[in-house]
Amino acid sequence: MAGRARYSTDCTDAEWQVIARLIPEAKPGGRPEQYPKREIVNAIRYVVRTGCSWRLLPHDFPPYRLVYHYFRTWRLDGRWERLNDDLRALVRERAGRNAQPSAAILDSQSVRTTEKGGLVATTGPRN
Repeated sequence: MAGRARYSTDCTDAEWQVIARLIPEAKPGGRPEQYPKREIVNAIRYVVRTGCSWRLLPHDFPPYRLVYHYFRTWRLDGRWERLNDDLRALVRERAGRNAQPSAAILDSQSVRTTEKGGLVATTGPRN
């Protein structure tokens, strides 16, 4: 974060302490990392929170292609899901509850829309 203005979407130090253990270190023997992982996470959070496209990521973040690469890699390896699970457990424990929920509620609803389906139902008669 040195060298750039702070965004409201940046990780606080406390948030980073929780997140950092789930972010992988650089592979040994590879090229040295050019950008800190915290900056990568801050850039991902910026895109997710603002809804901007990857290409519109402000230039004071790491290059958008690198940021997207990490976002996609971590999505495919389940890292974001694990992070969400860990954060949910932490919030539950801090609220004095068991880390894992003991019950769930499923709700479903069926709504009849029309007797006919497909194009007949959506396009209507032609005059």
